[in-house]
Amino acid sequence: MKAHLAPIGAVAVVCAAACVWSPSLKMAQAAAVQQGTAVFNSGQVRPPENPAMVAQGKTLYAVNCQACHGLDLRGGDMGGPNLLRSQATLSDQHGENIVPIIQGGRQSQGMPKIGISIEESNAVAAYVRSVIGTIGRQGAPPGEQKVLNIVVGDPARGRAYVETHCQKCHSAEGDLKGIATRIPDAKTLQATWVAGGHSSTFDAAPGNVTAQVTLVGGHVVEGQVVHIDDFLITLKLEDGTSRSFRRDGAIPQVVVHDSLQAHRDMLPVYTDQDIHDVTAYLVTLK
Repeated sequence: MKAHLAPIGAVAVVCAAACVWSPSLKMAQAAAVQQGTAVFNSGQVRPPENPAMVAQGKTLYAVNCQACHGLDLRGGDMGGPNLLRSQATLSDQHGENIVPIIQGGRQSQGMPKIGISIEESNAVAAYVRSVIGTIGRQGAPPGEQKVLNIVVGDPARGRAYVETHCQKCHSAEGDLKGIATRIPDAKTLQATWVAGGHSSTFDAAPGNVTAQVTLVGGHVVEGQVVHIDDFLITLKLEDGTSRSFRRDGAIPQVVVHDSLQAHRDMLPVYTDQDIHDVTAYLVTLK
């Protein structure tokens, strides 16, 4: 990730499937933007990591991961992917994404199992998250920070990109109309569209993750996802009550509907040029 892309780190991009947006979280992110701290693609302002765990993880990373993923996590000599652009690492909160991969969950995709314990894997995950937490400030010189102009892309290319990849959900005549007036700050605008619209300016409302749970016998329960993992799903129903279901493999059948999934799927696909071009186009929609 190039230094001039630092403003992308101002707002979260990816939240976990059960992420619930709240006014206090929105205020915290706004404060983080003002202070220049990074909350890139985490779904929330990242809490400080345990320093001892981060230090241990840094050592373990250097021994086991650096050759593939690089000293700065941006990819190494052995061809490992850039962890600062990885959906799995950017959305990791407590090791739930990173640890299974270290333990061999992606061997079929070319990621070998690393011979370290679960505890050590969690330390590596903490170190990776600590580095991700510096996105937006990493590499900045000391002293007063120069205001960066991020509107450096080609609006025509950006329009073509939107019309090719985004037209199914967004249009200049619809939800994008006047977006540059509603979000006049270019850095905030860029962070917002990359995030999938964590504001009222997009139809995709934050926290709008719903699910259908089909029980044995065919009864279907629908609601907003409050929590989901491999063992449990909790839904908020229309009447305001919550209901939880134990999961045992594919029973009950669970179908999740996430309005932001398309944006999460695009995160590994965007190039720096794509992001600059789309932002340059969106700032023209006043």
